[in-house]
Amino acid sequence: MTILSLLSVSTNSRKACRPVAPWAGWMLLAALLLGAVASPIDAHAQVITTSPPHVVMPPWNAQQIFQPHPWPDLTDPDSKDLVAPEDTPVKTRVYPDYKARGIRAGDWMFDPSVTAGTLFDSNVYSAPSNPQSDLAARLGAAFDAHTLWDRHGLDLQLWAQSLLYAHHPGLNENDVSFRGTGHFDIDHATQLLGTFQAAYLHDQVGTLTSPTNAIEPTPYGFLSGDVTLRREFGRFTGSAGVRTDAYDYGQTLAQNGSIINQDARDGQIYTAYSRVDYALSDKTALFTAYEHNWRNLRGTPTESLSSYGDRVLAGIDVELTHLIKGEFAGGYQRQHFYSQQIGDISGPAWRAIVTWSPSRRMDVHFNYEQIVTEASDTSLTGIFAKAAIAGIDYELRPNVVLSTAAFYEKDDFKGEPRKDDVYGVDAQIKYLMNRVTSLSLHYRYTKRDSNIPADSFDKHEIGLGVTARF
Repeated sequence: MTILSLLSVSTNSRKACRPVAPWAGWMLLAALLLGAVASPIDAHAQVITTSPPHVVMPPWNAQQIFQPHPWPDLTDPDSKDLVAPEDTPVKTRVYPDYKARGIRAGDWMFDPSVTAGTLFDSNVYSAPSNPQSDLAARLGAAFDAHTLWDRHGLDLQLWAQSLLYAHHPGLNENDVSFRGTGHFDIDHATQLLGTFQAAYLHDQVGTLTSPTNAIEPTPYGFLSGDVTLRREFGRFTGSAGVRTDAYDYGQTLAQNGSIINQDARDGQIYTAYSRVDYALSDKTALFTAYEHNWRNLRGTPTESLSSYGDRVLAGIDVELTHLIKGEFAGGYQRQHFYSQQIGDISGPAWRAIVTWSPSRRMDVHFNYEQIVTEASDTSLTGIFAKAAIAGIDYELRPNVVLSTAAFYEKDDFKGEPRKDDVYGVDAQIKYLMNRVTSLSLHYRYTKRDSNIPADSFDKHEIGLGVTARF
């Protein structure tokens, strides 16, 4: 925990409300000087994200066993045509005229970018009454470097982001993250994958991970490492791996001026997992995935937060027609908490993901998911969550894409008598001006109805941003 402690605000009460540690400020400045676009701040994310899952291509999909995977390609490579941009998903497609060039140096390609924007939040504290609004500046930078080797590969990512409020400086955040991924090709069908991440982040006020009554973000240090072996053999693709995540939380400030100590959330989560896919044809595949976890969290002298559990999921990926693709899966998840107050959380795990493309300019998404969340992500308890999301991505022009979504989520808390219903809408328009510059406008409305009145709120968020890619 020595390195991890450097990534966190000190948990000593004398330092409870200090600004970001000096080293974090220097790392932020360094990242800004390097230039890059930071990951967008999702100030009020729910248990299940509103964005449809992005299919990660091999070999990196082996590290995301519960996300949709492309199955083995059974088409003769010599007779296969290249996929045109207009045949890729609307939201992620980029035409050649608008693709960033990057900077090449030998066997390395560098992709720096910077971003700046504003955010209006109608209820910055996610309060049930007397909401306070504010305008914030959002500044970010990131730097991506990846190899161009014929075999093996290495990708390094550094990003930093600041959120600076005009009238509520206590909500300001400075986040920074470094992530490295690499794959070693043992042979043409076998790869060894590795991932490492070190980050200084915040739980924002009003999110499910933020302490009740907190009026400042909760800082935490995060370290993660993952090693996975992936192999293709005929119609089968198999993978197995292990991962460890370590958290070191700081302290935050309550409404009455007292200090909220979050040491109870410190600890490590160890995970072992495996997945097998079998391609019935070039349009249909079966899969099964299994994960076991051990969560060694500090807890309090009177209540342990440690637990262990399993999750298994099996299903089918199918292309019903050239217009409709989907994944349908079901399984079971159980998490046993040592705390008698929380006990066991168990139940079915379902997922349905359908994409209908009535034309090359439009994708219609529908997602349904039912999961049991991890303790470290749910503010010292467990949540049995169900969510339904429907959205449309529409290409107005080759360089202008409109995305909209509506969602509903039901959260059943375990270990405390709380049940929430969450409703919301998302809308975003993205305009690529040229290879370098892009503009985006985003709107979100979120309404959380809880049987605990203090946890209910609604808010509007409007964001405008400009990004420069080099």
